[in-house]
Amino acid sequence: MPTRHRRLTLAEHSATAHQFDDMAQQYEAGQLGMWVFLMTEIMFFGGMIIAYIVYRGAYPQSFAAGSHHLDLTLGTINTVVLIGSSLTMAMAVYAAQMGQRRTLVMYLLVTLGLGLIFLSIKAVEYASKFESQLVPGPRFHFEGDHGEHAELFFSLYFVMTGMHALHMVIGMGLMIVFAWQAWRGRFSATSNAPIEFMGLYWHFVDIVWIFLFPLLYLLGRH
Repeated sequence: MPTRHRRLTLAEHSATAHQFDDMAQQYEAGQLGMWVFLMTEIMFFGGMIIAYIVYRGAYPQSFAAGSHHLDLTLGTINTVVLIGSSLTMAMAVYAAQMGQRRTLVMYLLVTLGLGLIFLSIKAVEYASKFESQLVPGPRFHFEGDHGEHAELFFSLYFVMTGMHALHMVIGMGLMIVFAWQAWRGRFSATSNAPIEFMGLYWHFVDIVWIFLFPLLYLLGRH
């Protein structure tokens, strides 16, 4: 027992940065920093969502007409895929806390795969908008009634979904790094804070989409 306790103490000490007294202090500082970062992200996406709501209130018919040109089926599939990725990310965090190295790597890779599916479907949606000339710019062309401000709808659509996709790419890049580190034994039951913080980030990205999906795809479709 004493030998086992000594090894655990040495492992914790090696994982503790020099500016912290112990793992608990390092974890609390990291958790605080992560929540502060997420608050800035809430303000970032919140500003875009508020702008969308304001302009939609000003031009409801044009925004509804624009929404009808989005693929509801693909949007729904992506929503299911992203919710599934949130579940697998939660399982990855649990595996890290239990010290299950192989299981952690597996769930990180599954989450990464679901993220790739989401982005692939989104790429198909973007391609269809380019083919239909619904990308804001000099070649933008919108057929049908109430199309006067439809370009504004698609500008907000590309900005919001594009920034969301960028955040997903960043998260997936971190997953690749963490999966490699997990495979090499970087994380353990007593040292897994980066995985937990990664989980918070990924859940935030999922929640953003839960707001974007009804705003862009569902409102006004009746």
